[in-house]
Amino acid sequence: MTMTRTLGHSGIEVSAIGMGCWAIGGPLWGDGGQPFGWGDVDDDESVRTVHAVLDHGGTFFDTASNYGAGHSERILGRALAGRRDQVVIATKFGNCFEEATRRWTGTDHRPEHAVTSLEASLRRLGTDHVDLYQLHLNELPTSAALDLVDTLEDLVSNGKIRAYGWSTDNPESAAAFAAAGPHCATVQHDQSVLADNATVLAICDTYDLASINRGPLAMGLLTGSTRAVGSDDIRGVAPPWLVWFTDGQPTPRWSRRVAEIRDVLTADGRTLAQGALGWLLARSPRTVPIPGCRTVAQAAENIGTLTRGPLPTDAYAEVERLLSDLRQTPAEPVR
Repeated sequence: MTMTRTLGHSGIEVSAIGMGCWAIGGPLWGDGGQPFGWGDVDDDESVRTVHAVLDHGGTFFDTASNYGAGHSERILGRALAGRRDQVVIATKFGNCFEEATRRWTGTDHRPEHAVTSLEASLRRLGTDHVDLYQLHLNELPTSAALDLVDTLEDLVSNGKIRAYGWSTDNPESAAAFAAAGPHCATVQHDQSVLADNATVLAICDTYDLASINRGPLAMGLLTGSTRAVGSDDIRGVAPPWLVWFTDGQPTPRWSRRVAEIRDVLTADGRTLAQGALGWLLARSPRTVPIPGCRTVAQAAENIGTLTRGPLPTDAYAEVERLLSDLRQTPAEPVR
C-alpha cells in the first residue's frame, strides 16, 4: 500500500512523496540572461517520467505557471490526459512571463491576476480545476498576501480550486495567511536534511497545514551526482540564495556535510536520495517532499522511497547528532 499524507485540513490525500515539475518545464530566462530553469529537456521522456511516478504510487504533482513559461503545465497536462481522477495537481501564481520568448517579466500579486493566471493554467493543464493553488511570491509583504484571501475563497466556492497555500519561508507570513484563510491548507517551504525549518513546521502544527518541501534534495546535491551543469541551468549561474552549487559544481562546504551523513542515510540499503527523503518523512507527519525528476530512473528512485518509509529512529538520531551545529538556529533558512 502506498504511503499517503493529507494536505492539512483540506482532506485531500496525496502520496507522501510527490513530483516537483520545475525541471520538466525546460528553460526560462530572467534579467541579464539569468537562467530560471534547469536547461533543455526531452518532452517525451518527461511524459514517461510522469507515468513512472504514477506507476510507482505517486499521486501528487507540483508545478507553477512560470516553470518553462507555461511549458511544465502543458507537459504535465499531456502526461495526465485520461488520468486526471487519479492525481492531485498543485500549481502556483504570481510570476509573469512571455511564452514565446521564455522570459520572466516580473511579478503580479493583484487579486485579478490570481484569477487570470488560474484560467491560463487550467487551459495548459487541460483540466477544469486544480487541487491546490499557491502564491508563488516568497517575500511578498503579508498585507498584500492577505488581500488575496477573498479572491482565493471565491475560487474555492466556484469549484476552480479545492484549497490554497503560500510558497514562503517566512513563518510569520505563513501563520498570518493560514489564520486569515479558511481554505488555506499548506505552506511550501525550503526543507531538507541540510536545511531544517523548525519554526515553519511548528506553524503547520498550529494551523493544521501540510508542509510541502521544496528543495528536498538540495537542488540535486543530495542525489550524489557529480555531473557538471551548464550555463542554461539555474545551478550553473546560481543566484545568491542557491548555496548548494557554485559555478555549476557542488559547493565544497556542503559536499563535505553530505559526505558526513551519507553512510547513515544509506545504511539500510537506500540510495542517498532515498535516505534524504526518508529523513523528511521521519521529521514530521506533515511533510510532503516534492523532489524534482525528469527521467524515468529518477522517478523510480524518488517515489521508491514510499516503500521504504521514514528513516529508522536510530539513523535519524545519528543524522541529527552529526548535523547538530546546523540545528542550533532552526528558524533561519540556510540560504
